Amino acid sequence: MYWTLELASKLEDAPWPATKEELLDYAVRSGISLEVIENLEELEDEGDVYDSIEDIWPDYPTKEDFLFDEEEY
Repeated sequence: MYWTLELASKLEDAPWPATKEELLDYAVRSGISLEVIENLEELEDEGDVYDSIEDIWPDYPTKEDFLFDEEEY
């Protein structure tokens, strides 16, 4: 399983919190790329509920990771 910023960003509008099955259903219905679906299929399914993409990919960058001040723009 590998995640890139582009792949992970496809799940930003997913119905969080969600289980693996709910995320797979969302990905299929939304026509998200096969790579994202394959990554979701590789998640261990222990009935876990994921609150956000950070639960799936802990290194997902957040707004705090960028070095710019939104108030300047």
